[in-house]
Amino acid sequence: MDGLEATPKIRQQFKAARQSYIIAMTANVMPGDRESCLEAGMNDYLTKPLKLQKIQDAITSVITN
Repeated sequence: MDGLEATPKIRQQFKAARQSYIIAMTANVMPGDRESCLEAGMNDYLTKPLKLQKIQDAITSVITN
């Protein structure tokens, strides 16, 4: 099972107030990959190689929204 399959299952198991933050970390950088992750219910999408600042920005964005 990949993240696109796992995310909706995780979302179904928990009430809105108890949802986990899900940030994709992937080497997939094809057009539409980001949109697919967000449509699956992920909060954000990062591509490899990961950079610390991008990770911090993604976490901050998720927490403040």
